[in-house]
Amino acid sequence: MASVTIRGAEKREYHIPLGLFIDNEFSPAANNETVDVENPTTGDLLAKVAAAQPSDVDKAVLSSHAAFKGSWRKTTPEIRRELLHRLGDLIERDGDELASIEAVDAGMLFHGSLALSVRQAVETCRYFGGWADKIQGKSMHIAEGMAYTKREAIGVCAAIVPWNAPLMITMWKLAPAIAAGNTMIIKTPELAPLYGQKLASLVVEAGFPPGVINIICGLGRVAGQALAEHPSVRKLSFTGSTMTGRGILATAARTNLKRVTLELGGKGPSIVFADADLENALFWATFGITVHNGQICAAGSRIYVQDEIYDKFVTEFSKRAREYVAGDPLLDTTTKGPLISALQRERVLEWIEKGREEGLEIVHDAENGSSKVPLSGHFVPNVAFGNVDPSSSLIREEIFGPVASIGRFKTEEEAIALANDSEYGLAASVFTSHVNRAIRVSDAIEAGQVTINMWGIVNANTPFGGIKSSGFGRDLGEEAIEEWTHTKSVKFNLLVQ
Repeated sequence: MASVTIRGAEKREYHIPLGLFIDNEFSPAANNETVDVENPTTGDLLAKVAAAQPSDVDKAVLSSHAAFKGSWRKTTPEIRRELLHRLGDLIERDGDELASIEAVDAGMLFHGSLALSVRQAVETCRYFGGWADKIQGKSMHIAEGMAYTKREAIGVCAAIVPWNAPLMITMWKLAPAIAAGNTMIIKTPELAPLYGQKLASLVVEAGFPPGVINIICGLGRVAGQALAEHPSVRKLSFTGSTMTGRGILATAARTNLKRVTLELGGKGPSIVFADADLENALFWATFGITVHNGQICAAGSRIYVQDEIYDKFVTEFSKRAREYVAGDPLLDTTTKGPLISALQRERVLEWIEKGREEGLEIVHDAENGSSKVPLSGHFVPNVAFGNVDPSSSLIREEIFGPVASIGRFKTEEEAIALANDSEYGLAASVFTSHVNRAIRVSDAIEAGQVTINMWGIVNANTPFGGIKSSGFGRDLGEEAIEEWTHTKSVKFNLLVQ
């Protein structure tokens, strides 16, 4: 099977297989179809990865179905636990390679991938490995005698994973699904699939039986659509755009009514009160919109600052956001990598131009003090607009780039109203030194996650997901186990002699 050699951190070379991973083997796609994968830092072609066609998806589903109906459904929780722990250990062992891959094809900073994506993947594997033998039901008394419930595996499940933190989000879905006893098909993102090719080799090394985990790359409109339509896929988890999520939900409704969980777009508010620790608020607010170029669904792209400190905050925020070193994500000195693709770069630039056309106040941009970006590759400078009106499209629409919209507020009630004036409800941040205020505001904000005096923190043992147009269902935490199981009731008639 074909492979590609990439050069990672410290110029180490890694060999990555390029086929579809089905039944613990790599193979070409039907008609040898491939998808081009490029290096977003240079725009150069990295590899041609096998692109699953509907017949390949069917092959993967049949493989997963056979594994589930065969020995896997009878595999003990202890074995599932050990397999997940082993996979976590292997991810940790090969962390430099996985971080190098995400730097090369996803544009993530190498040290950022190590600290976030790889670390989270390991933590998630171990956390849900521990859940494998702790999935329990309840016992109850009924008029006829007694009853109990049990949580059972759903069967063949699938996940469609985005390109912005692919390894981490893959494990958010794969680990609880496997812990619960399901078989799993991962559809990797066509823009950044190489981590999945590496992960597949670790699945084999960890000892998973063939068909339990299948990993395929392919176009969303082909492979993703085929998974959404497939009658033997009983659960599909999707992270991505709201528009695509709506399409997946509609497809599930008109086919086999498969269970669906959706983690979709966001337009996260960061609320900074005058009593906040200013240095802490500046650090997190800047980080929340510049990390990975704002290509994060939970990005703190709406920043609301109380009047008393607005001017000082904006001056200091701009100073921090303008200081970066753009370049090769593999280098430790780089603090800003590229956007994922030329198309994404054009979309972000169009939003910036729209802000200018709306006459928004420019705090900083490429022509107003922001650091330079390389001429080649898909780079965009950090940009911020100030005193943005709540009706502006830039403060209402998800941009998925390093573009901050900053507004003012006077009262706590106004801040809450501004935060909730959005179709999205994924994540929010509140900065204040008053505990009572923190509780009041977090209770009032319409979002799946609210962080206090920090931004965007995710942990394996706390649920993550949205409401409103940000979707439904939860990754991580005990709640994720519920998403990957169904409940069966068993009732005994003890009155029968």
